[in-house]
Amino acid sequence: MKNNKGIYGIALFCVIIWGTTFVSTKVLINNGLTPSEIFFVRFALGYTGLLCIAPPKFSKKVNWKDEFLFFITGLTGGSLYFLAENTALELTQTSNVSVLVATTPIWTALVMRLTDKVKIKKNLIIGSCLGLAGVALVAFNGNAVLKISPVGDCLSLLAAFLWALYGIVLKKLDNRYSTFIITRKVFFYGLLTILPVFLLELGRPQGSPIQMLSFNFEVIFNLLFLGIAASLLCYLLWNKVIEKLGAQKSTSFIYIVTLTSLVTAAIVLHETITPIAMLGALFILLGVYLSEKNW
Repeated sequence: MKNNKGIYGIALFCVIIWGTTFVSTKVLINNGLTPSEIFFVRFALGYTGLLCIAPPKFSKKVNWKDEFLFFITGLTGGSLYFLAENTALELTQTSNVSVLVATTPIWTALVMRLTDKVKIKKNLIIGSCLGLAGVALVAFNGNAVLKISPVGDCLSLLAAFLWALYGIVLKKLDNRYSTFIITRKVFFYGLLTILPVFLLELGRPQGSPIQMLSFNFEVIFNLLFLGIAASLLCYLLWNKVIEKLGAQKSTSFIYIVTLTSLVTAAIVLHETITPIAMLGALFILLGVYLSEKNW
């Protein structure tokens, strides 16, 4: 663990940023933007930034098999993931989504076990159980009541499964391409696959997202935060985390997203943190710690 202190810090930074994005997304939705529009604009900003940093003319040539894998990462870590998660938030309780999306480490371990015959270590099992229990306590915060919403809950599980696939496929590419090339490809195929949905929504009565940007500082600031910090910067860093730690270890940090969301909601939205939620936070931190230990 000592040799990976730097990469653990990077992973923690990414999940903290991602844990605060729900506030920005909520602000943008309240201003009339749809989930697909928010995703398109944030990825477009990130992709533009990457084109400036790492232009395609300086990139390594990609064979068609790897190009297909890049297409899969754009779907699983981009368009389909965000559509599934954001649609789930509209159909079921936020607490349900938080808990179900946090099953990502479990899905990652199961898929790797089935496809690559990777052994599931006992520390990962114990850590995942503690982390998931902690997410549940934090998400419900001692006062929410579990309500089953079949479609919304299934979409939440789908989002968790998609993010697990993203990490696994990404690991197959990181030893052949730079982080910049990989991230640019993810953004490109994410934008390409969301484009049909985005174009269908341009003619809606509320107007296009471009029209909403005019002289609206709140919208512009939150889109820049999502596009530059949460997308461009964090995807670059997270892809490096997966390269160094692997898919299994890196996904255990996903539990901290819920913890960050709790703290952000308390600061920005003045929501109360109950003793139950504090206990959940302890479970999350202990679960992540155990998942990262080599025993």
